[in-house]
Amino acid sequence: MDGNIRHVDLQGKSRVLIFGATGYMGHFIAMASLESAHPTFAFVRPSALQDPVRAEVLSNLRSSGIHIIAGSLEDPESLVRAIQGVDVVISLLGGAQIMEQLKIIDAIKEVGTVKRFLPSEFGHDVDRAEPIEPALSFYETKRRIRRATEEAKIGYTYICCNSIAGWPYHYHTHPSKMLPPTDKIHIYGDGNIKAYFMTGRDIGSYTVRAIEDPRALNKKLHFRPADNFLTMNELSVIWQKQLGKKLPVAVISEEDLLKCARANVIPASIVAAITHDIFIKGCQFNFSIEGEEDEEACQLYPDIKYTKLEDYFSSFSSNLQPEN
Repeated sequence: MDGNIRHVDLQGKSRVLIFGATGYMGHFIAMASLESAHPTFAFVRPSALQDPVRAEVLSNLRSSGIHIIAGSLEDPESLVRAIQGVDVVISLLGGAQIMEQLKIIDAIKEVGTVKRFLPSEFGHDVDRAEPIEPALSFYETKRRIRRATEEAKIGYTYICCNSIAGWPYHYHTHPSKMLPPTDKIHIYGDGNIKAYFMTGRDIGSYTVRAIEDPRALNKKLHFRPADNFLTMNELSVIWQKQLGKKLPVAVISEEDLLKCARANVIPASIVAAITHDIFIKGCQFNFSIEGEEDEEACQLYPDIKYTKLEDYFSSFSSNLQPEN
């Protein structure tokens, strides 16, 4: 373990422990925590410390000032030791590890001093969305984590950030890691269903602002940036303008998405099912967030200036090599 939690200069800021800090969203959350002067810790498996693929990521985390804690989800004692010195626990665990969060909840209960738990959400409001299978089963596991958190009477914030900025490919789990299309644009259905988009960096900024905010305690924090509420057709216009040329369009029908989902090839089928829920059923906006359990991030923190999607896309178009 790098550093001891009890010996870190706290400066009056909440101490933050992150599970999954080496992943895509985990990196943004960890950097936002550091930028807000929170003593920040990353829980990693001992095997990750020896993994050459993770070596550079871990090195970057350390050099940024994040304290690495080696431990295992299979070792309750290591979980308790890691959690004993912190105020906030944030989980970015995904896939098969979603249910492993029950072990984190047990450790938080045993320690008894954690002020806020943010389970691995960072997508849709899973209590309100009803995607087709296999995404529905995936959402049901997240619902189970929510109920376990609430039953344990642990203070929580559920981050419902909707879509991560990038081109929404229906077969790829992290569209923001891929270039927007340069040869052909795929449109889902008629292309007129809207969705909300937010960059990973902005998700990190809003998330970390919420961890000490009593207004976000035991709430769902929804991300609904007005300027990034866009249809696929609108995305296409923005991207083609950035690209400086028109691209042919291919329609991905509802049946195409259903077929991909029914193939049950994980994770591609889950992504196809979620894409269907977003761009065919409109799951991101077909409910009100005016209830007592809901807050909207952009309204709660108007001083944070989120990145507009056209500015985000410009970073891709500026890096493309001009055609001869």
